[in-house]
Amino acid sequence: MQGLIADIDLLEVEKDQPESCEFKVTEENATQTQRKLYIESYGCQMNFSDSEIVTSILKKEGFGTTSSPEHADVILINTCSIREKAEQTVRNRLNYFRGIKKHNREVTVGVLGCMAERLKSKLLEEEKIVDLVLGPDAYRDLPKLVKQAEDGTKGINTFLSREETYADISPVRLNSNGVSAFISIMRGCDNMCSFCVVPFTRGRERSRDPHSIVLEAQDLFDKGYREVTLLGQNVDSYKWSAEENNKARLNKKDDVSEVVNFANLIEMVAKVHPDLRVRFSTSHPKDITDEVLYTMKKYENICNYIHLPAQSGNSRVLELMNRTYDREWYINRVDAIRNILGHECGISSDMIAGFCSETEEEHKDTLSLMDYVKYDFSYMFFYSERPGTLAAKKYEDDIPLEVKKRRLQEIIDKQSEISLERNKLDIGKQFTVLVEGTSKKSDDKMKGRNSANKVIIFEGDVPKGSYVTVKVTDCTPATLFGELV
Repeated sequence: MQGLIADIDLLEVEKDQPESCEFKVTEENATQTQRKLYIESYGCQMNFSDSEIVTSILKKEGFGTTSSPEHADVILINTCSIREKAEQTVRNRLNYFRGIKKHNREVTVGVLGCMAERLKSKLLEEEKIVDLVLGPDAYRDLPKLVKQAEDGTKGINTFLSREETYADISPVRLNSNGVSAFISIMRGCDNMCSFCVVPFTRGRERSRDPHSIVLEAQDLFDKGYREVTLLGQNVDSYKWSAEENNKARLNKKDDVSEVVNFANLIEMVAKVHPDLRVRFSTSHPKDITDEVLYTMKKYENICNYIHLPAQSGNSRVLELMNRTYDREWYINRVDAIRNILGHECGISSDMIAGFCSETEEEHKDTLSLMDYVKYDFSYMFFYSERPGTLAAKKYEDDIPLEVKKRRLQEIIDKQSEISLERNKLDIGKQFTVLVEGTSKKSDDKMKGRNSANKVIIFEGDVPKGSYVTVKVTDCTPATLFGELV
C-alpha cells in the first residue's frame, strides 16, 4: 500500500506516493558535448507525466539530463497550485536556484505547469531569476523560449488549448524502475469543484486518440514494462470518436467502435498482453459506471483498485464543493464496487478537513463515511483557499487553522486505524506480486504491489518485472510483509 499522506506540518509523509509529492531527475545521461537539463516536478501524477513529455521535447533539441542543478544549462520546475503550501515549496526552490544563477548567469530557469498557468506574467515580475513561463498546453513552445532566453529575452506562453494531448510525443521515462509507467489518456477537467484550480490551470477536457494510447502501451510492454497507469483528472469521462475528434486512426486494422468510452479503452489496453497490468487514476464518483466495473472484473490484468475521492462525507458540504453528488450517491458507487469486484478491491480516497462553514457534525459525517467504506488509504489535507476558485469568491474561509488541523488529525487517526484493520485481513493470504525492485530500507528485501495496489515487502532475489506469489505474514497500516511461496 502506498501509505498515508497529509498536509500538516508535524506529520512525516510517506514518500512512496503517486500524489502530492516531489520528483527530481536523478539520472545522468548527458554526454560531455550535450547541453544539460535539470527538472523537478511537484504535485500529481499528471505533472510527472508532463515532465517526461518536456524531457522528450528537449531531447530532440540535443539536451541530456543531469541530476545536479549546479551542472545544468536549463533548470525547469514543474509546479502545482492545488494548495498554498505547494506554491510556497516552489518559491523556496526558486530561491535556491537564485544562488546557482548568481554563479552561472548563463543558466536558464523556467517555471512550468499549473502555478505558471495561474500566475502567468506575475511570475516573471515576482521571481526575477525566472526566464520563461509555460502552461501545461504550451510545452511544444519550449525550445523556442529556451533559445530566446539564451539570447536574453524572457518569454511566456500560457495559452490553454482545446486540442493539445501530446499524443505524438513519446515520453522519456525519467527515474524509471523499468517496470511501471504512466500513460496520459486525456487532459484538462470540466468539473468545476469550488475548491479546485485545475479547470483554470489545465483547461477543458479533451481525450487522446485511443489507438495512440494502445500503441504506447504496446511499446512499453515490448521494452519490458509490466504495468501502466492511465492518467487523467477524471478518467471516467474519457470519450473519443474519429468524427468528433477529427483525427484519423493510427491503426485502421483495429476493430474499434466509432465512439470509445473509458470502459472500451481499458479493455483495449488490457488486450495488449495478459502480463501487462493496467491501473488508472483518478475516478470521479459521479461518472464511474457499472460498465467500467464489469470490464475490470472481466480482465484479470486490470488491477482490482480504484481511487475514488470523496472529499467529504456530508451532503451539504459536497454541494458547497460543487461535487455534483451527495453522500447517498457516493455510497451507492462504493456498494457497486464491493458487489461487482468484491471486498478485496482496494479503494482509496481524498479527504478535505475544514471546508468553508463545515460544522462538527458534518466533520463527523466524514469520519462515519470512512467507517462505512473502509478505505485502504487516503490522501488527507485541510482546506487551503485558492485564489480565483468559486469557493474563494463565494464562501468565507471561516474555520480556524487549529480546528482544521485538529479535524485533519482525527481523519488521519481514523484512516490509520482502518488501514491497519484492512491489512490485517490479508495476513495468511497469498497474492500475485509484480516485483518493482529492492526495498528502500534493505537491499536484502524486495518490494512489489498486488492487484489492490498494496506494497508488499518480502525476502528473496527475483528479477524486477517478474510476477511472484507472496504469502502475507505481517503488516503495518502502510505495508504488508510476506514470504515467497
